[in-house]
Amino acid sequence: MSDYQTLSFDQAGPIARIVLKRPEAANGMNDVMTAELAHAAARCDVAEIKAVVLTGAGRFFCAGGDLKAMAASPLGPGRFVKGIADDLHRAISTLARMDAVLITAVNGVAAGAGFSLAVAGDLVLAADSASFTMAYTKAGLSPDGSSSYFLPRIIGVRRTQELMLTNRTLTAAEAADWGLVTEVVPADDLAARAQVLAEQIASAAKGSGAAVKKLMLTTFSSGLEEQMELEGRLIAACADSVDGREGIDAFLNKRAPEFG
Repeated sequence: MSDYQTLSFDQAGPIARIVLKRPEAANGMNDVMTAELAHAAARCDVAEIKAVVLTGAGRFFCAGGDLKAMAASPLGPGRFVKGIADDLHRAISTLARMDAVLITAVNGVAAGAGFSLAVAGDLVLAADSASFTMAYTKAGLSPDGSSSYFLPRIIGVRRTQELMLTNRTLTAAEAADWGLVTEVVPADDLAARAQVLAEQIASAAKGSGAAVKKLMLTTFSSGLEEQMELEGRLIAACADSVDGREGIDAFLNKRAPEFG
């Protein structure tokens, strides 16, 4: 699967870039795209990659599941969509648990599973022209793609219920106000801003970013003492690492650190 049909994967040093590429179908997810996304995510879960940028080609980030493919599948819609969901969930699990920081650059409409994928980023950039809507119940479906996990933790249960039950559409500015988006930038500047942010992340210690991701994944499921124990173990591991020793030495000697 080195040559993808529905997305592109590029790596330049410690930065990887995934672009969803079904613009003729609003970057809708079919069985090929979700399988390829899971494969591409696994390629990012390696020591040399420190930042991953995920975006869409064309006017859409991702309009969610491809309902035409779902309706046409000889498997039937239920079995077909379960396969899509399984692959998408495998991709998101890998992206969430890999050490590299995931930057989602939302270039346009993020609907359904596209919304879910967008807000699963560790850092979420949105073009000022982007919009966000759940759209599942409008088609008689229910949410997937990790949205029932991440959304209540990011914006609370009440706002999540509103988005999922009413299919309210949020502008990029509203999404930022709700805390769904890290930063809103002019559409023409989105790619450049994502690259600058990726380079900033790539210049930092990978272990530190990985530790932040681990802590955020456990913060709502751990008790106080359990979470503090994890904090202690992670900061000790960072301090003992090559990058940790370099960071401490650089701070003490008032110089810029040179992380690996």
